[in-house]
Amino acid sequence: MINRKRHFVKVVSEDQLSKIFRDLPDNPRVIASGNFATPKKLLSLFDSQVPHYTLHMLNAQKGIPDREGVNYETAFVGAGMRNNPRLKYVPSRLSLLPVLIRDHLVPDVLLLHTSTPRFDTVSLGIEVNILPAAIEAVREHGGIVVAQGNANMPYTYGDSQIYENEIDFLLLSDEPLSTHAPARISEVATHIGEKIASLVSNGSTLQLGIGSVPDAVLELMKSRTGLRIWTEMFSDGVLELEKLNALDSEIPITASFLFGSDELYQWANLNRRVRMLRTEKTNDPSLIARQAKMTSINAALQVDLYDQANASRVRGSIYSGFGGSTDFIIGSLHSRGGQSFMALPSWHAKTNSSNIVPLIDVAVTSFQHSYVVTEQGIATCFGKSQFEQAHNLIHRAAHPEARDSLTAAAQKMGIL
Repeated sequence: MINRKRHFVKVVSEDQLSKIFRDLPDNPRVIASGNFATPKKLLSLFDSQVPHYTLHMLNAQKGIPDREGVNYETAFVGAGMRNNPRLKYVPSRLSLLPVLIRDHLVPDVLLLHTSTPRFDTVSLGIEVNILPAAIEAVREHGGIVVAQGNANMPYTYGDSQIYENEIDFLLLSDEPLSTHAPARISEVATHIGEKIASLVSNGSTLQLGIGSVPDAVLELMKSRTGLRIWTEMFSDGVLELEKLNALDSEIPITASFLFGSDELYQWANLNRRVRMLRTEKTNDPSLIARQAKMTSINAALQVDLYDQANASRVRGSIYSGFGGSTDFIIGSLHSRGGQSFMALPSWHAKTNSSNIVPLIDVAVTSFQHSYVVTEQGIATCFGKSQFEQAHNLIHRAAHPEARDSLTAAAQKMGIL
């Protein structure tokens, strides 16, 4: 571990930084900005100088270093790490990941993607998430904090602002930010979105996960008024609501990370309406519960007749992870007037099988939701007995071709 006196940030060249990286202890643990904020230049430079290391990123995208000597570690698997034999998946709610970083997964090096300096601060921009906790852990244990200052990174406010003296070395290197284009909203996703939107009233606070169903819901929210945003992440759909005055102008848009179009990034830059907070705040169920009519909308791969959801594993192997869905499900159920939606298609076309199953045979991601919604209908679960839950899931959410077999299974299980 490196022990060195802290000082104000030192702007360095690539050659200077290469030497610093070469002098690191063997096999350090590195945390880097994740999602769509990968510090590509910084990460590439690090990889060229350090033979063996563990790379920890959230929702890492394709293009990260991938070779022998680089081991992956994450609590939320992205396309850049998925199905990699060198991946170590760490199960964790996102709200608890900062605790793991503080006490168990302590980093030696932190590679940040930030804005360029503004007065005596830089901004973490579109990716705050676990990074403030990682900065604290690195400083506590004598590691180094290195930032890639990029003029294209939006300067956002809140916990994204960090003082220059919290950074050891700053490499000024501009590169285009990665953008994310939403997938085409399918007919099934539209039907599911319509059913969810029918139960969301004006003045609700929204948390939406990633995917076509949340995108469909936002599309249908454009005529609403007084909506609020308290979420883990958001994308261009929230910007569209802002343009149409569907959002409460007196309440800031609160999130921990964002990604989307260049227009979204330009809008977020120096925008006081956008408040970027660290994960421990956005995903704290007690803070989520305080939001007015908190409404969480998340997607699952399977739901069983006990209202248990699998949103993490495909054929037993990890696909993504808990993310923040469990935090928001709990917080929403504790909110006055709150509700939690779990959305999924009723039928899996590729495997020709039902996504409503008798009993999930892999790890359960979450349980106890207000509603399970498919294109077939809305199954009310919260406040119902296990018999009523099973009946509603079979007759209101499951595909018609699966209902007879699900009914027989439920009777054998003693819940119908």
